[in-house]
Amino acid sequence: MDNKYDVIIIGGGPAGMTAAVYAGRSGMKTAMLEKEAPGGKMIKTHLIENYPGVDKIGGVDLSMKMFEHASAYGAQYLYGDVVSITDKGDFKIVETADGTQYETLVVIVATGTNERTLGFKDDDLLLGHGLSYCAVCDGAFFKENDVIVIGGGNSALEEAVYLTQFATKVNLVIRRDVFRGDESAQRQVLANPKINVIRKHIPVDYITENGKIAGMKFENVDTKEPLEISASGVFPYIGAIPATSFFTGTDVIDSEGYMIVNEKLESSIPGVFGTGDVIQKHLRQIVTATSDGAIAAQNAFSYIQDLKSK
Repeated sequence: MDNKYDVIIIGGGPAGMTAAVYAGRSGMKTAMLEKEAPGGKMIKTHLIENYPGVDKIGGVDLSMKMFEHASAYGAQYLYGDVVSITDKGDFKIVETADGTQYETLVVIVATGTNERTLGFKDDDLLLGHGLSYCAVCDGAFFKENDVIVIGGGNSALEEAVYLTQFATKVNLVIRRDVFRGDESAQRQVLANPKINVIRKHIPVDYITENGKIAGMKFENVDTKEPLEISASGVFPYIGAIPATSFFTGTDVIDSEGYMIVNEKLESSIPGVFGTGDVIQKHLRQIVTATSDGAIAAQNAFSYIQDLKSK
C-alpha cells in the first residue's frame, strides 16, 4: 500500500471531514486517520438544531452526509490510533498504535476531546454497568428506570432531555445554583416534568450492587450534608480532555493539552495544523469546527505549494 500523502487528517469529526472536503477539492492526496466511526461527537448526539441551513438533523445523519461528501472528493478513510507525529522537515511521519507509518507533507490534527471522568476508583469497572458517557448510545437500556445526569452545561441539559423518553425520572445534578447551558436548553429542562434538578451538589462516590450502579452519593457544597440518590444509570457530562497525547512534552500544546495555533491554524511545527475542539478557542461547536477545517485545509494547500516551489 502506498502510505505517502499530501495531507493526513487525524480525526474524522466535523473539523476533520470538512478539511477532507477542502483538501480533496484542491487536488491533494488526502487521508483521514480515525480510530472510531466518522462523525466524532456528532454520532453521540441525538438531535442537532443549530447547524445553519438545517432546522433539525440527527447526529448520525449529519455525520454520514459529511463523510459521503468527503469521500466524494477522494479522501481515503483509514483506521488507526495515532501515537506519534515526527517532524522530518519538509515531511512528517505519522505512526499508529499497530506500528503502521504514513508519510505526509501536512498533518491536520482534528482529534477533538475525550469525556472527563468523575475520577473515582470504579470509573472503569462500572463503564457499561450503569455508567455511560453517551445517552444516545445507551439511553434505551434504562427504560422505566431512574437515572442521574451530572453537569450543568449544554451537553448535560440536552442529554437529560433526551433520556426522558426512556427513563421514569432523570435527576439532573449541578454543582452550582445556575446552569451553564444556553437558555433554550434550560427552558426545555425546566419544562420537562420527568427532570428533577438538584442544585449545589457534587458527586462523592457510586452506590453499587452486584457490580452494577444502584445510585450515587452526593454532598451539598454549602452544608456538606450527604445525599443519596437511587438510580440504575449515571451519565457524567463534566467537561472534556483534548486528545493530544502524541504532543505530550512539546510546546505544541498548552498546560491543559489544547493545541496552540495562530490565525491560520498553524502550530509551532511548520506543516502541522490544528482544528476543531482540540485547539485553544472560546466556542466549541459543529459550525466552528467546520470553519476550522476549511481554513486549515486551505492554508495547508498554500503551504504545500510553497514547498513544491522551493
